[in-house]
Amino acid sequence: MSAERDVIRLAKRSVVIAGHKTSVSLEQPFWDALKSAAVRRQMTINDLVTEIDTRRAGNLSSAIRVFLLGEAGETHKGHRSN
Repeated sequence: MSAERDVIRLAKRSVVIAGHKTSVSLEQPFWDALKSAAVRRQMTINDLVTEIDTRRAGNLSSAIRVFLLGEAGETHKGHRSN
């Protein structure tokens, strides 16, 4: 149960969006997925978060989660066999 709590605990990190420092709270698996998405795009996490920020309608943490959910869907589609 303790390991499960560690997975769902929010981790607050600083990011720089268009030159402005702000903090974002995400669960650790989302931070891991964000880092992987940035690596796949050959971008920094700050650059990817800036890109997500330009398209968001709600709060930044939610926008990142929605972006990563879309990423997971695209990855899943790419691995399906037809």
